[in-house]
Amino acid sequence: MILKYALKESVDTKKKVLLLVLSVVILLIGILSYLVLIKDTTPSSEHKSDKDLTFFVASDIHYLSDKLTDHGAAYEKFVTTGDGKVLKYIDSIMDAFVYDIKKEKPDILIVSGDLTTNGEKASHLDLAEKFKTIEENGTQVLVVPGNHDIYNPFARSFQGDKQYFADYISDKDFSEIYGPYGYDNALSRDENSLSYLAAPSDKLWLLMLDSNKYMDNITVGVPSADGLLKKGTQDWIKNCLNAAKEKEANVVVVMHHNILNHSEVIREGYTLNNSGQALILLKDYPVNLVLSGHIHVQDISSDLKSPDPLYDIASGALSVYPHLYGVINYSAANNTLNYHTQSVEVDSWAKIKHIKDKNLLNFNTYSKDYFGKVSYNRTYKSLIDSGYADKQAQLMADTIRTLNLRYFSGTENLNATEVKNSEGYKLWLDSPDSFRKFYIESIVTDNNTDDNRLTIQLPQINKAPSN
Repeated sequence: MILKYALKESVDTKKKVLLLVLSVVILLIGILSYLVLIKDTTPSSEHKSDKDLTFFVASDIHYLSDKLTDHGAAYEKFVTTGDGKVLKYIDSIMDAFVYDIKKEKPDILIVSGDLTTNGEKASHLDLAEKFKTIEENGTQVLVVPGNHDIYNPFARSFQGDKQYFADYISDKDFSEIYGPYGYDNALSRDENSLSYLAAPSDKLWLLMLDSNKYMDNITVGVPSADGLLKKGTQDWIKNCLNAAKEKEANVVVVMHHNILNHSEVIREGYTLNNSGQALILLKDYPVNLVLSGHIHVQDISSDLKSPDPLYDIASGALSVYPHLYGVINYSAANNTLNYHTQSVEVDSWAKIKHIKDKNLLNFNTYSKDYFGKVSYNRTYKSLIDSGYADKQAQLMADTIRTLNLRYFSGTENLNATEVKNSEGYKLWLDSPDSFRKFYIESIVTDNNTDDNRLTIQLPQINKAPSN
C-alpha cells in the first residue's frame, strides 16, 4: 500500500513537472513570436521617414472580365438592371484610372476591397494584370478583399440570353493572385484572415485588414455582406500596434467595411458587427484614420466628441458616378495627412486614345445621366406600384435622383434648401413612413460640411517606457 501511494505521488510529481515545462514553453513561444514580429517589422521600404508620400485610394472597382461575356442579351440585362455601377464600361474606367496613375505617379495605390463584380476568377486574374502595369510604372499597389471577392456563389459568365456559373476563388487563391500587391512583402501576416501589415515609410505603417465573412458563402448560397474582425485578428492587430509603437510609427488602417456609421439608415451589413471593440482597440494606440469602402457613398465620418477623434473615410465606388478616388499627401516634416478626391478622367483618356464611342468621349455626362436614371426608374416604379399618381411619382422620383447624385458625390450638403423647398420633397414628408422616406431625410439632414477634403494632424507616437 505504501509503495502504491509512493508510486502515485511520483507520477503526480512528474505530471506537475511536465505541465510546468509545457507552460514555460508556451510562454516562451508567445514571447518569441512577439519578438519575431518586432524584428520583422523593420521597414525595408525605399520610403524613409523624411520622405513625403502620395497615396491614391480606391474602392469597389467591381471589375468584370471581358472574357466572361459575349455582350449578348444576358449580359446587357445584367449590367443595365443593377444598382448604378457602370459595368458596361468598367474595363475603360479601369484603363483610364491606370492612365491617371501613370500620369500623376503616386507612390502607392490602396484598394480597399470589392475588386471584382462577384468574385469571378477571370476578373481577378485580369485585374491583377492591370495592377502589374501600375507597378511597372513605379507605383506600389496594396489591396485587401471585399465581401464580393472570395467564395462568391454568384460568380457568373454571360453567353447569349443565359447566365452560367463561373469559377470563383478561395482565400488562398486571393493571396496568391495578389501576392505582389501586398502579401508577398508584408511585414507580418495574420494567420486568421487575409490581413497584413505594410510599411510605406519608417514612420507611417498600414494595417491592411480583412474584415469579411466568406467561409460559409458556398454552403449558404449567398455572399455575406456584413463583416467583423475575428478575435485572433484582434490579437494580431495588438501585436502589430505594439511593434509600431516600438518604432514610433503612426498607423493608418485600411479595410472594406466601415468602422463608423456613414448613414442613419444604412448601417447593418456595412458597419463592422463588432465596431465597438475595434474602435477601442484602435483608438487606444491611437489610430485616427481608417480608409474603408463598401457603402459606395463618398463620406467622411468621425467621432468628434472624442478628445482624439478617429476619422473613417468611406471612398465612393470607382465603378459608380462620379467615379471618385482619394488622394492623400503625407508630409513627413509636418506629420500630416491631406486628403482630397478626384474623378477618373475617362473623357480625357478616350480622346487621347482616339476612341470613337460617344459615351466614353462624354463620359461624365453619360455616367451622371445613367446613375440618375437608375435612381429615378427604381423609385418611380416602386411608387406607381404603391398606388401613387403618375405626377406625384415623377416629382418624388426626381427628388431621389437629385439627392443620390449629390450623396454619392459627397456633396449632399450643397443646396439642401433647394431640395427642401421642392414639391417632391414635400410629398415625401407627407408620405407614410418607409425606408426611402427615412433615407431622404438622413441625406438632407447630414451636417457634414465637406466629404471630399480633410486634413489630419497625426499624433506623436512614443515607444512605451522600459521597465
